[in-house]
Amino acid sequence: MRQFKGGKIPGSFHASVGQEAAIVGACLALQDDDAMTGTHRSHGHPIGKGAHLDALMAELMGKEGGICKGRGGSMHLADRSVGIISESAIVGGGIPLATGCAFSAKVRSVDQVTLCFFGDGAVNQGTFHESLNMASVWKLPVIYLCENNGYAITTSLAQSHGQPDIALRAAGYGMPGVTVDGQDVNAVYEAAAQAVTRARAGDGPTLIVANTYRFDEHNFGMVVPGQPYRSVEEVEAHKRDRDPIVLYRTVLLEQGVNENSLTAIENEAAQAVRQAVQFALASPMPRPETLPDHMFNSSLAGHNSFAAKLERN
Repeated sequence: MRQFKGGKIPGSFHASVGQEAAIVGACLALQDDDAMTGTHRSHGHPIGKGAHLDALMAELMGKEGGICKGRGGSMHLADRSVGIISESAIVGGGIPLATGCAFSAKVRSVDQVTLCFFGDGAVNQGTFHESLNMASVWKLPVIYLCENNGYAITTSLAQSHGQPDIALRAAGYGMPGVTVDGQDVNAVYEAAAQAVTRARAGDGPTLIVANTYRFDEHNFGMVVPGQPYRSVEEVEAHKRDRDPIVLYRTVLLEQGVNENSLTAIENEAAQAVRQAVQFALASPMPRPETLPDHMFNSSLAGHNSFAAKLERN
């Protein structure tokens, strides 16, 4: 947040503060070679999947040391080395990508599962329905995880969903629909682990709805004119009583984890973030002459002519 306020992170910044349990719980159920797709909000998701924090922070700042060499920015993080095939700034855009990835795994006969994150707003997109139907018909190894934070920007679930119980939509496509407390790491993990086991066994997809809450606005610093769509009291109540990090810390203490151990972990995480920020700030901006680099998966005839034209201009 501090770096965004200071102008170091360009464009909009969509935070997942308040939704950490849904992210971590689901990612913990995956193997290293499993795949994942995310959304414009998926900044914490790559951390859960194992991407390096330094490169992630540099990418948020659009730097050469970024995970996508500064070309993707905050809404298009990808790292094939840990299975992050893409994130999409288009609402619902990652759902068919995850479906295609799962189809690829089935065609190649590999033991790979794909986890797809999306929000409640994406459930009303055609890509959601087309993808779930296709995945069910072909019994694809994919888990569709809806981070239901209750609001699509400023539009509430009640105002936009004829059937507000999102998990019920799974029945229309012949797959399990599971609703879990998205602020409970263990609950999300257990649901995701069952879905992963089912997918690996060849039994097809699962829809998981993790009910969570977005503490910040749709994008950080956004000013909503007119009548507020949610009250200050509602937001403060969730921050006070439903912070997933605080809740899980309490669980660990109740399970006998030492307070000093937790403090050490928190300090280690804070240090890792500070180091990542310093790495990102020190990383250079991409040079203009490298614009055509990394655009193609393999050498194409048009690449050299495109680069030559840039040089002439």
